Amino acid sequence: LDVRPSVLAEVVSILAAADASIAQIPHSHFVYLNLVRLSAGPALQERIFTDVLGGGRVANAQSERGGKTIADISTRLSPVGEGSPTRFVLDGEKFYCTGSLFADTLAVLAKSDVAVGDLVPGEYVAFIPADAAGVEIVDDWDAVGQRTTGSGTVRFTGVTVGVEDLVARAPATSTPTGYGAFAQLLHVAIDVGIARGALREAAEFVRTKSRPWFEAEVDRAVDDPLVVQRFGELEVDVATAEATLAAAGRRVDTAVGAASGESGRVGVDASLAVAEASIAVATAKAVADRVATPVASALFEVSGTRSAAAGSGLDRYWRDARTHTLHDPVRWKYQHIGRWVLRGEEPPLHGVI
Repeated sequence: LDVRPSVLAEVVSILAAADASIAQIPHSHFVYLNLVRLSAGPALQERIFTDVLGGGRVANAQSERGGKTIADISTRLSPVGEGSPTRFVLDGEKFYCTGSLFADTLAVLAKSDVAVGDLVPGEYVAFIPADAAGVEIVDDWDAVGQRTTGSGTVRFTGVTVGVEDLVARAPATSTPTGYGAFAQLLHVAIDVGIARGALREAAEFVRTKSRPWFEAEVDRAVDDPLVVQRFGELEVDVATAEATLAAAGRRVDTAVGAASGESGRVGVDASLAVAEASIAVATAKAVADRVATPVASALFEVSGTRSAAAGSGLDRYWRDARTHTLHDPVRWKYQHIGRWVLRGEEPPLHGVI
């Protein structure tokens, strides 16, 4: 947690250039450790941080498929006993649970409908052992891309949860903490990394396997002027995405520092810094969306017919880019950017921008 968001984003991007699934698996780990840092009590912080320092991994169980929108959560926390109980029962089913197959701890988003002691009705994240009684992790993720992220179903049936294992979600997401910008920054890093990996793979393929088109009248594909031109265009696109990601990372560094009262950030308006960070990340997301899938597709264009052989595995970049860029709609990023530019309207605080 002492690593700056910009540095972590760079690391994630490097990983994604090699294998985007490996890069995405720890995404929830970092995001929910940040939630623990921001909002958990001392006892839970000690438990989770100690476990992680010992090699433990955290994965999310947040989204559901049955609601009207992704904001509809049917998973419930029910108190056990009367008065001010210290135990709850967790019931529900989640999907898109990235990393769940490899996790030691699951961060489960659930709702409590009643006031219990100091807990008001609302959304909570329960941190429970992945092997707890009543937890069923299903290996049913079958997307065209990001195939090894383990993003399938997790079911919870009568899982016992202690009050000390709960973290209210609202303090981190509905106040200017930088929580959402940090989470989204890492998603952008995955897309940018895919683009860089695809371009790197294309260059290697053209250097070592591609044949020049006969009309170019050259001996090597790398000397075909039209291929050279196309690689120049693609490099500009990928470099632009990388630069935009880096700029967004610096904004998130500033926002997180201002929100936490970090030394050297005194006098920085936390609310404004978080808004600027969210817009910068949204911009980076929009750029990455314009680059990742097209570059992964252009890999075949510049490499030639033999690159389309199934055995080459080169389709993984396109499949991963097409799958991961769907994570949250880029069209809404443009909306928030436009409102900011035209009306100075700060983006909403809901954890997804």
